Amino acid sequence: MARVSRQNPPQFSGRQAHPVDEVLPVAKLTLYGFQHVLAFYAGAVIVPIIVGNALGLSHEELVYLINADLLTCGVASIIQALGVWKIGARLPLVQGVTFTAVSPMIAIGLGAGGGTAGLLVVYGAVITAGIATFLFAPFFGKLVKYFPPVVIGTVLTIIGLTLIPQGLQDAAGGAKLIGHPGYGDPKNLAYALGTLLFILVVVRLGKPYLSSLAVLLGLVAGTAVAWLLGDADFGAVKDADWFGVSTPFHYGMPKFELFPIIAMVVVMLITMVETTGDVYAIGEVTRKKVDNTTVANALRADGAATILGGVFNSFPYAAFAQNIGLVRMSKVMSRFVVVAAGGFMIILGLLPKAGSVVAAIPHPVLGGAAIAMFGMVAAVGIQILGKVDLREERNALILAVSLAAALLPNAVAPFFERMPEDVRAVLNSGITLGSLTAVLLNLFFNVFTRRSTMEIDWDEIEGDEAEEAHGPLGAHEPVGAHRPADPFPPQGPHAPQGPHTRQGPPASQGPSTQQGLYDPQGPHAQQGPPTQQGPHWGAPGH
Repeated sequence: MARVSRQNPPQFSGRQAHPVDEVLPVAKLTLYGFQHVLAFYAGAVIVPIIVGNALGLSHEELVYLINADLLTCGVASIIQALGVWKIGARLPLVQGVTFTAVSPMIAIGLGAGGGTAGLLVVYGAVITAGIATFLFAPFFGKLVKYFPPVVIGTVLTIIGLTLIPQGLQDAAGGAKLIGHPGYGDPKNLAYALGTLLFILVVVRLGKPYLSSLAVLLGLVAGTAVAWLLGDADFGAVKDADWFGVSTPFHYGMPKFELFPIIAMVVVMLITMVETTGDVYAIGEVTRKKVDNTTVANALRADGAATILGGVFNSFPYAAFAQNIGLVRMSKVMSRFVVVAAGGFMIILGLLPKAGSVVAAIPHPVLGGAAIAMFGMVAAVGIQILGKVDLREERNALILAVSLAAALLPNAVAPFFERMPEDVRAVLNSGITLGSLTAVLLNLFFNVFTRRSTMEIDWDEIEGDEAEEAHGPLGAHEPVGAHRPADPFPPQGPHAPQGPHTRQGPPASQGPSTQQGLYDPQGPHAQQGPPTQQGPHWGAPGH
């Protein structure tokens, strides 16, 4: 398989620390760490808000969920950046809840009755999937070939298209208003549209760093307008405590059920691909050598953070890619800046009043921001599919049938209501059903038949990220969506042949035992990065 070689990173003497390992003065750590929090915050809080609202949690329960999420994000980011034993990549990577898990968690929770009872089943699945991720991390490289571009592009498109209706539902007023005259009120749609337009204007007119905060600024502006017009209620903020600690198993002991666990393991397999891309991307940006051991350590951190999330009332975690853009733009590569950002997130997670403010964001405002974020996830999936030869009948069928399967739960809900409860918890999620369909069809068409398929070449991620480093951050991650890096060149028998186009080995073949899956050197290696292909997930996004 032809691969694009990259320049060797600069060498540092024993006395000169690599910029990634440099400990900056406290003032700079504080400033740059807070920048990471701002770039990350909107994507961090939107998942617990959407899941909590969908499961019908009360305002107090939602505040607790937000605080638990921020607290766990902080701890997880510190583990990933600082490193403990073989856990953590020791790179400037921020951890956040993956969007991939949103729809499956809602399906699992509603299948278990919703509310806190549903959360217990979700947490049981999250903890088990986290353990599986932790244990399987060293061996994941052998599975990469089963996730070719047609599968990853299809899955990301499905994630975006499945989550967009959640944003539209909030734009209409939220799930609690369904069946109420206020659902779909023009005023709600005006708030959502105004928030979305504000985000677009910030991206269009703002400087790169400002563009990376577009979603956060949109939420603040939309909420401020709603408050001025009397449609945002912050009355619960004064009743919230100033200080509170998220305790393990706050809602009760988790419930471990087989089919929800299977669904969450599928989610974590997808996030492992995302994190692998993010690790190689940040390695190229910082010129820090990344190998299989680094990737395994990063995946262990994902697993440990996900276990921690299930214990401390939060959700599955993965590397957040939009912060890679911030590292690129600021040229501040120290991983200790992310440690400082983790400290800020822990502090925010200990302040229920701050969580109460976030929980008071009106549903239509949240919906307007969610449409932009989730739409970007679908966009990167479409971008990857654009490099797949869909004139090849098998690739087209994988995409077509998987999209149809993903739409089935929303299109024919009564079909799933007749299923056993455990089975419904897995299949009544468009993301899970569509992703499983894509993976199984790829096995059927491309693996079991020993048909040639393309492997993911993470060196090309590095090439793309390196070339994007010379462009504006706004073009790279305009609205803060969590989405994966773009690792895929054109593929298929009709794809144009060029210096950066490669044909993958047969699916039955594994990576070279001499060079490894990620070795950039090969007999046909070209010098220099490939032409930039567009924006990132690693955003995501997720």
